Amino acid sequence: MAVPAVNITIEQGADFASSFTITNANGSVYPLTGASASAKIKKFSTSTTSYSFSTTITVATGVIALAMTDTVTSTITPGRYFYDILVTSSAGLKTRVIEGMALVTAGIST
Repeated sequence: MAVPAVNITIEQGADFASSFTITNANGSVYPLTGASASAKIKKFSTSTTSYSFSTTITVATGVIALAMTDTVTSTITPGRYFYDILVTSSAGLKTRVIEGMALVTAGIST
């Protein structure tokens, strides 16, 4: 499965939420039964500092929702970052399902 690249924007000091529908190449719902998801942003892939999203999976629709509270986004320095969503199947197989750039915009009223 080719990993789709989807860019996101996170507003510093504000709550962030976004959802992604994960499908197979033929358009069918990606199998997420018993799976877990994790997602982080980092300045560079080798950075030791990362910021985690909370994740929620809706198995029936293949939707993975990401969220980050204003408390977390307010600690992120504005700029460009990388992020991805990693799904771990019930059998332990890890698959990256989404990746892209995350632009963190400066908050004025934070």
